Amino acid sequence: MSTTTTKDARGKAPAGERVADWADGRLGIYSLAKANMRKIFPDHPSFMLGEICLYSFIIIILTGVYLTLFFHPSMNEVEYSGSYVPLQGQLMSEAFNSTMHISFDVRGGLLIRQIHHWAALVFLAGMFVHMMRVFFTGAFRKPREINWVFGFLLFVLGMFTGFTGYSLPDDLLSGTGVRFMEGAVLSVPIVGTYLSFFLFGGEFPGGDFVARFYSVHILLLPGIMLGLVVAHLILVFYHKHTQFAGPGRTNNNVVGMPLLPVYMAKAGGFFFLVFGVIAVIAALVQINPIWAMGPYRPDQVSTGAQPDWYMGFSEGLIRAMPGWEINLWGHTLVLGVFVPLMIFPLVLLAIAVYPFIESWVTGDKSEHHILDRPRNAPTRTGVGVAWITWYCVMLIGGGNDLFATHFHLSINAVTWFVRIAFFVAPVIAFIVTKRICLGLQRRDREKVLHGRESGIIKRLPHGEFIEIHEPLSQEQLHTLTAHEQYEPVEIGPAVDEHGVERKIPASEKLRAKLSENYYGEGHQIPKPTVDEFKEITSGHGHH
Repeated sequence: MSTTTTKDARGKAPAGERVADWADGRLGIYSLAKANMRKIFPDHPSFMLGEICLYSFIIIILTGVYLTLFFHPSMNEVEYSGSYVPLQGQLMSEAFNSTMHISFDVRGGLLIRQIHHWAALVFLAGMFVHMMRVFFTGAFRKPREINWVFGFLLFVLGMFTGFTGYSLPDDLLSGTGVRFMEGAVLSVPIVGTYLSFFLFGGEFPGGDFVARFYSVHILLLPGIMLGLVVAHLILVFYHKHTQFAGPGRTNNNVVGMPLLPVYMAKAGGFFFLVFGVIAVIAALVQINPIWAMGPYRPDQVSTGAQPDWYMGFSEGLIRAMPGWEINLWGHTLVLGVFVPLMIFPLVLLAIAVYPFIESWVTGDKSEHHILDRPRNAPTRTGVGVAWITWYCVMLIGGGNDLFATHFHLSINAVTWFVRIAFFVAPVIAFIVTKRICLGLQRRDREKVLHGRESGIIKRLPHGEFIEIHEPLSQEQLHTLTAHEQYEPVEIGPAVDEHGVERKIPASEKLRAKLSENYYGEGHQIPKPTVDEFKEITSGHGHH
């Protein structure tokens, strides 16, 4: 019996192949796939942080599309007649009413709401940790400074997307947060009242802010973020992935797995794992129960009102700031709100430009594809830990009332603690972290020169007890000595070639001072030299 198939009889390729040929003739997908589908990605657990951010962003988009089908972004008043009995007959905005409808009357609506909210929290938490991993390992260095800026913008835009998102239900908790923002906007001199009227369509709360926040939340900010995500991934492909130091790993190669089929299979499985974990959290842990808060009323404030964690820093700044005011020419400048409002963007700006600052300090213009161990950059690591400490202090400030009630403390005592810790805690964290890094560098140096402690005690003929040290493998030696060590930048000669005193610019002095604090004596431990290693291992003083 003949086994010739119909397609063979016709002499045609399979349908999928014909479609691929058609697309290749117009888009050139074959050459694109050949160049990128076998691209190598390193295999390290810390690189999964970026994937968590990407997958949670996809989950936010998917669940957000579903929620838009049922949400009504209007502040027109209606009478509630839904399934939740305690609120029946209450007047509320259409935005709150439709959110209640999603929560209690749409099949699976509450679960989708909770997945959407939890995915947003996971996205921002993942972005925070991912950026810290990039910062501590020096992955932001050339040629990835622009990609650091893209990631920073994603984090900041995610913060404001989250804020506009949890403000949409128009419940008492989110309304309190919007009122807080309105007060911050009004503190801006000259233009504050104009900005407030523009946002709210008149006196707070106005009648337009939900509709305007809705457009920003589902269209403007996600569109920009989607473009940044695509640009971020394109640059990751273009620059190739960073990798930790190890045998065979250089700035000119990547050791790992190919994109297809290995990496894509793992990535696909990890996506469903992330989705599953977020879904389980959303099903088991309640978040933003608007029915317990009730609809927003300008004359009420919910007890213990707190923003999501990523906005706690800005709220902590305002709560910790003394209520200072200045009256000038009949106008009041509210420094208690305006000063924190200015500090917040300045802190964010410092984070964004840090790669350029470090590049200027080091004067290093070469490309870096090998990551640093945090201990080998003590000053940078200290700065990162100081920033995290500062952030945590401000989170405490943003919840000073809850800390006071839960731990039976005076709210004034908590506030003064935050004010003092604002200046003291980051300095202490910086010093302690830097000392720890230097100690770890000394330990690495001892391990390279003397080997690893074996735990075996040996008695010498003259009675002395010593511990036997085992030499490290070549792989371990390479890992401990592969990092670069910069020399501090020095100020040039005080006089020029004609003996005339040279005017040294302030920027040059500042750069030399910063460079000394980064790479000078006492700020990093010198790596063992080849001569030192040979002398020790040749038997002189080696056990």
